[in-house]
Order: sequence, then structure tokens, then C-alpha cells
Amino acid sequence: MHIERYEDACDLIARIGILPLAGLIPGHPSLDGVTPKENWHTGTERDPWLWRARFPGDGTAAYGKFIKKKAVLIAADWFPPVKRVLGSEEDPEKLYRDGLLSKPAWELYQLIRDDEGIETRELRARAGMKSPDRKKEFDQALAELQGQLAIVISGVKEKRNLLGEKNGWSSTSYLTAEDWMRQYGIERFRGTREQAQTELKMKMEDACTPEAAAYMHKAFGIR
Repeated sequence: MHIERYEDACDLIARIGILPLAGLIPGHPSLDGVTPKENWHTGTERDPWLWRARFPGDGTAAYGKFIKKKAVLIAADWFPPVKRVLGSEEDPEKLYRDGLLSKPAWELYQLIRDDEGIETRELRARAGMKSPDRKKEFDQALAELQGQLAIVISGVKEKRNLLGEKNGWSSTSYLTAEDWMRQYGIERFRGTREQAQTELKMKMEDACTPEAAAYMHKAFGIR
């Protein structure tokens, strides 16, 4: 498989449901595996590194470190059952009160919820985690929220100076999963966790190799 156009990558995600950025799932494609290495980080329309921000930005796929703390893209129609299986039906505030969400993660969630599309630098500053000794805590809290599918990476924002010129590295921006779904008219999964597992099992067996399906069944707790 050889992909050089964004539209073809969108078609692939729609077809297989889950596309990791790098190799993660045995017998299953990854974005870096199906695109030419020389196209990465070129800043052109054929650059898959730029595509990763376009997928969530046009509602094609949710993007985040959802599986084993690795970055994956999940097709819009797969995301509701995946969120039902890997995430929680409870509100993050209740999870925090019940001791199921750390205090740093809860603090970051509130900031993201209250400022849609907030970027990493601003988020870290508002959370009071700009000092180097709190970077690990910040990263762990973001990973915790993504692992629970409470937030998604919504895009990438360029750092610009006062003249509006690009100045430094781009920064990741975030939305709550609920806000991202609402923006693109994606309905939450209404059934039970077991029903979501059944739906995903059928999708995986239809779209994936047996090896990939077996891996994902285990990762999703599907029997």
C-alpha cells in the first residue's frame, strides 16, 4: 500500500477504522508504514505529519494517544463505540471525586473544557505546570485523559510573533471528546459497554486481518 494524497489516507481510515501513526498493531497498517518516508516533515500537502492535524480538524477521525499511550486515528463512526469501551460513562468530575482520575488530569480537563482548542503551551501555563520539574506530571495527566478518551487532539497551532510571522515550533491543541463529537454531529453510543464491544468485534473482523483483530480484541477486552 502506497499513499501520497490526504484523501486516500481518509479513505483508508474509513475502511479500517483505526490507524496508528506508527507501527502498533500486528498485521495492520500505520500512517508511517503506508506513506513515503521522504514526504514526512516537508511542510507540503503530501506531508503525513501535517495530515495528522487535518483528520480531527475536518471530522474524519479522532486523534490522540488512545491505545497503549500511542498516537492513533479512530474513524468518526468507530469513535463512539471505542469511547464506550475504553472510556467511562461517568463525568470526569465524578471520576475525580471517586478517585478514578488524578487531580492534575481533572485540572487540565477543566481548562480544556472551558477553552475549546487550547494549545499545549497555554494549557501548561494556565495549569501552573511550566516549570521543567512539572513537565512529567503534565505529560502524564494529558496521557491519562487521552487514555480515558476524555479529550482528543483537535489540531496543531503555529506559534507566531507579534507581526503574525511563524516563530518556533507548532503546538498541539485539545478539545474534550464530547465537544469534538458535537462539532461534527457524532452521536454518543447509546448502548451498553457489552453492546459496544459486540459492534466493534464485528467491525474489526470485517475490516482487519485476523492477526490485527486478535490484537485489538485483547486491547479492547473483547472476547
